Amino acid sequence: MIDIVLATNNMGKVKEFQELLNNFSWRIIPQSAFGLPSVAETGLTFVENALIKARYATEHTGLAALADDSGLVVDALHGAPGIYSARYAGENATEEQHIAKLLHELREIPEDKRTAHFHCALVYMRYPADPSPIIAQGIWEGRILNSPVGKKGFGYDPVFYLSEFHCSAAELTVEIKNKISHRGQALIKLMQELASANINFSK
Repeated sequence: MIDIVLATNNMGKVKEFQELLNNFSWRIIPQSAFGLPSVAETGLTFVENALIKARYATEHTGLAALADDSGLVVDALHGAPGIYSARYAGENATEEQHIAKLLHELREIPEDKRTAHFHCALVYMRYPADPSPIIAQGIWEGRILNSPVGKKGFGYDPVFYLSEFHCSAAELTVEIKNKISHRGQALIKLMQELASANINFSK
């Protein structure tokens, strides 16, 4: 097994990545296991923030790092909450408070105008000065419900509706979500790039 630091303190993401990478030779260690606090996300895009997080994690642990920056992009809100998805209602707000703010902002928006997508940028960085980190991105289309539905997943999943499945992301099984989500899509692309670069990740 190859140890990889996952550049996040979000336990929802840690759990999801452990499930996504279950069949690979990587042992995912969250940066919290090293006592690392979250780094300031000062980028203006998902990719910039993922690079910041990956570089920070590998610099402080000596391990190769996998970083994710993802968020919900709502068309009627001109892309908000976007890169601020995890702190939309404030730095220490709960998931429920973030959702409540989102629904309040969309209170007068009709159903057909509530389109949105989740965006994920994944970065694999071998060491802090890695001049060619591997970057992959995924997008998951849906729309925003008027109220939360479902108890699975995390973040904005309960209000993210998938027309092809007739349910919210929080009602999907783990297996289905991992196959179709923005994070799942980005991971597939990342593994293709790793294979092209002859970086081992398979059991």
